[in-house]
Amino acid sequence: MTTSSAPPRSGDRIAKLLARAGIASRREIERMIADGRIALDGKILDTPATILTSLAGITVDGKPVKGTPPAQLFLFHKPSGVLTTERDPKGRKTIYDVLPTDMPRVMPVGRLDLNTEGLLLLTNDGGLKRQLELPSSGINRTYRARAYGQVAQEQLEDLMMGVEIEGMRYGPINANIERRTGANVWIEMKLTEGKNREVRNVLEYLGLDVSRLIRTAYGPFELLDLPSGRIVEIDRNELSRFRKTLK
Repeated sequence: MTTSSAPPRSGDRIAKLLARAGIASRREIERMIADGRIALDGKILDTPATILTSLAGITVDGKPVKGTPPAQLFLFHKPSGVLTTERDPKGRKTIYDVLPTDMPRVMPVGRLDLNTEGLLLLTNDGGLKRQLELPSSGINRTYRARAYGQVAQEQLEDLMMGVEIEGMRYGPINANIERRTGANVWIEMKLTEGKNREVRNVLEYLGLDVSRLIRTAYGPFELLDLPSGRIVEIDRNELSRFRKTLK
């Protein structure tokens, strides 16, 4: 007796292909499909499970999708008071309101809270975005926090063992006091997970009131003296060398 099986499917989900082409993140693309904004050969798609071998015939908001461009990575100094999202239902300002109008379509690598400023990486490549965000890649995120209150260096060193706060487990954090100014203290923190509000939650757990939070580095990429609201592109040869070091 013989059994037959269906041939293995080839291609990738449309969300993966569009993310790789820099249209948006996979999650955002799924929302775009649900909103009826993506079509194939003129027919509106209704499922993100669509498997394709190319983006030929795909349109987004009625516009054809171009071929996958070379990967680009940008360093952006996100100002405080700006959301890391494409649009906000409440009409608040987003990073896309601040970015230059001649920018290619880019996606943020991770997020910075509304009131967190500093280095935000932007890329047009969905695969690179995912690599940079995965905790398994072991990429350090470095922050400087100004906080009100008293804390000892010994308490900060205990964070290297990780900490659990209200059921949320945070991995090792390398934290050091930089300086004290009156009742305020500046603390540098390095971590690899970057969970939602991680730095603020950990410092509040230690009894500190965070008044300013700046991300100063993401892996080898540093904010340095890049002015607030400005953006620069990483040299593509440098980006290529960096990608070879990723896990």
